[in-house]
Amino acid sequence: MVLTINVAVLLAVIIVLRLRRRTEARKRSDEQLTVVIVLVFGVLIAPTAFGQWIRDVVGSMAEGITRSGTP
Repeated sequence: MVLTINVAVLLAVIIVLRLRRRTEARKRSDEQLTVVIVLVFGVLIAPTAFGQWIRDVVGSMAEGITRSGTP
C-alpha cells in the first residue's frame, strides 16, 4: 500500500509538470501520453482514503447541483 501511494504522488508531480507546459507545442502522441498517465493516476488513487474522499465530495456536489435544479 505504501508503494502505491508513493507512485501516485510521483504521477501527480509528473501530471502537474506536463500540464504546466504550453499547449500549442503539444503533439497528439504527447496528449495521449498525458491521458494515459492521468488514467493510471486515477486507478492508483481510487482505492485510497483520499480517493474515496474525492469521490464523496464530487458526489455530494453533483447531488446538490441536481437538487438545486429541481423545482
